[in-house]
Amino acid sequence: MDTTSLYLGSNREREPVALRLPMANRHGLISGATGTGKTVTLQTLAEGFSRAGTPVFMADVKGDLSGLAAPASPGGKIAERLALLGRDQYQPRATPTLFWDLYGRQGHPVRASISELGPLLLAHILELNDTQTGILYSCFRIADDEGLLLLDLKDLRALLGWVADNGKSLGRQYGNLPANSLAAIQRRLLVLEQDGGGHFFGEPSLNLRDLMQRDFSGQGVVSILDATRLMQSPRLYTTFLLWLLSELFETLPELGDPPRPELVFFFDEAHLLFQSAPRPLREKIEQLVRLIRSKGVGIYFISQNPLDLPDTVLGQLGHRVQHALRAFTPRDEQAVRAAARTFRPNPAFDTQAAITTLGVGEALVSVLDNKGAPTAVELTLICPPESRIGPLSAEERQTRLAQSPLAGRYEQLLDRESAFELLERRLAQQPAAAPQPRPSARAGNRDSLLESVAKSTLRSIGSQLGRRIARGLLGSLLGGR
Repeated sequence: MDTTSLYLGSNREREPVALRLPMANRHGLISGATGTGKTVTLQTLAEGFSRAGTPVFMADVKGDLSGLAAPASPGGKIAERLALLGRDQYQPRATPTLFWDLYGRQGHPVRASISELGPLLLAHILELNDTQTGILYSCFRIADDEGLLLLDLKDLRALLGWVADNGKSLGRQYGNLPANSLAAIQRRLLVLEQDGGGHFFGEPSLNLRDLMQRDFSGQGVVSILDATRLMQSPRLYTTFLLWLLSELFETLPELGDPPRPELVFFFDEAHLLFQSAPRPLREKIEQLVRLIRSKGVGIYFISQNPLDLPDTVLGQLGHRVQHALRAFTPRDEQAVRAAARTFRPNPAFDTQAAITTLGVGEALVSVLDNKGAPTAVELTLICPPESRIGPLSAEERQTRLAQSPLAGRYEQLLDRESAFELLERRLAQQPAAAPQPRPSARAGNRDSLLESVAKSTLRSIGSQLGRRIARGLLGSLLGGR
């Protein structure tokens, strides 16, 4: 097992291009147009980290990364590529894997409590405006002060209803809590639940240590999140991955620069992360990217276009794998120029011209050397993975789920006492309100008659003084009714 570098492929002189594991927590970017080989590069990187003993977490957006759990069938294009690379150490074999799914269908269920997610990420999922987000923050503070545990959506709905019923008394301490804004949040919760997002909230929560396992041979386990259905709710997808990164940052100890990463995190469809994120969330992302390196975690973004990521994030990505880009539009041309400028030039070829002429499975690669400086860009033939290219069958996936060491640990939903039960109990213990006496029909008729007489009297009195006297007399009369 190579514990010093991760082989990516070879240049045209058949010299190896490798990523140094002590520098692998400096983050990276894999970009390129559709169909240029990004998924195969991602798979090669993932199994390379696994062989080196580093656990991996990755989202399977297209449903074809499950093949990591089965050995490759060498032949055809794989054999041709290996001959071009002069690679004689290729060994078809499976990678130790765990399958996860927020909906619990294609893998072990993944859950987090409402309290763990927090108001900022929850507001992003619900697409709340600034006013509604502020009210949600107040509701979380009220829950803390009242000792109300928020685990799932029914807890949050119960809290919102209780706050609406007690808005006037709570408003003196927590600010204005308008009922219409609380109702709007309730409606957004219904939409989230209708879309299936409610599956994510509850217990048992995901134990991060289950994502950082090694098997009996010392290989890192690759955790694959099935995101084929999750991609229909892109805000939920990005929020879950951000929550996971935040939890890792808050939980893991400071390590500095370990000889290999403690965990490598692949963030596919990275453009979704920045498309609609409000400013506070973007700042949180940028902070995580800057600081989580010292926890021994490497983040690798996968996107079609390097311009999909803000400059503040791109500047933190030390490793670059650039597949072909097609310059069909002015924005495409801008992306090609921007991608070329990010590489350290190689006098052997024109980087900008090469980006548009790369074949499938070819990439421009630049990594960090032992001193942390970027190497000159290399035109690289990417090595095919030793695991299967393509998905597992449904039967193969179910067999691996049944044999998983985590089988049965997350499947059963827990529902312990939380905000919903506590607020229901408070409501049941409140004394019934005393009925208010209703005016009799006779009294009501008398009041109506007096008002009618008063109005007609005022109209019939002409002088201003007379009206004033009449008002006083009729006021005394009506006041003593």
